[in-house]
Amino acid sequence: MSGLRLGVVVNPTAGQGRGAARGQRLLDAARGRGHEVVDLSADDAATAVLHARQAVVDGLDALVVVGGDGMVHLGANVVAGTDLPLGVVPAGSGNDIAGVHGLPVHDADGGLAAVERGLESGGRLVDAVAVGPPDYSAREWYLGVLSCGIDAAVNAHANGLAWPRGRAKYVRALLAVLGGFRPYGYRLTLDDTTWESTGSLVAVANAPSFGGGMRIAPAARMDDGLLDVLVAGPLSRAELLAVFPRVYSGTHVDHPACTVLRTRRVLVEHSPVGPVPPVAFADGERLGPLPMLAEVHPGAVRLLA
Repeated sequence: MSGLRLGVVVNPTAGQGRGAARGQRLLDAARGRGHEVVDLSADDAATAVLHARQAVVDGLDALVVVGGDGMVHLGANVVAGTDLPLGVVPAGSGNDIAGVHGLPVHDADGGLAAVERGLESGGRLVDAVAVGPPDYSAREWYLGVLSCGIDAAVNAHANGLAWPRGRAKYVRALLAVLGGFRPYGYRLTLDDTTWESTGSLVAVANAPSFGGGMRIAPAARMDDGLLDVLVAGPLSRAELLAVFPRVYSGTHVDHPACTVLRTRRVLVEHSPVGPVPPVAFADGERLGPLPMLAEVHPGAVRLLA
């Protein structure tokens, strides 16, 4: 398959610097296969989004992002609700969304082949989630997981750590966050129910995993038109340490403090029954403080997988 016009955005720092090499390999391979390549990479994500949106106006066959889940997040915020397909060449440390769809990791040639196959077959329609303040003053899209509890606090702390890598980074961040932890106060308004309590974690999942293999909502599907909202009631520090390793197998959902609620939309707010929850993250990217309204849009992204 040749003669495509591909917009490519590379995160050079993804995967401890592997992103730059994978990105260059992809650019070279795509041009070698006769494709026109528009390099949309930039020094910051906001500029890359602007470049990509302009390229969409100018006409592309696909937008391809090279990096981890943060780059998938960037791509979703360009293509969601449009006809433009999204290709993903995973080169980050986590690559959870790519993993759900069996995309080849750290393999630029395999990633390009997946993009070409996806364009031939039409790709897969997956759900995307619009999230932001409930007054709709700002909205953005995510494909993976919205974190609103201790998971968000751990994410924020892990982002500031230069070492260790992989799962060990999140373990170190959890230990640091636990020092001052007290269960937060939440009020969740879903399609047909309300949940209000102190709690340790609230995760609004479109995909089953985040953080490099943590199966936070193991039954979540990206094409069912529903959000899996995992809520964990108030857990002590010792209980959190005991439950945390079970997130990698997904068996934490069997803990009596954990409940999974399914809905099309959910408003997550602070309740005065407990302390203010931390700043929310989606796909590992910082969003802002609660309240946050998340609404799923079925089939809003065509993923080349």
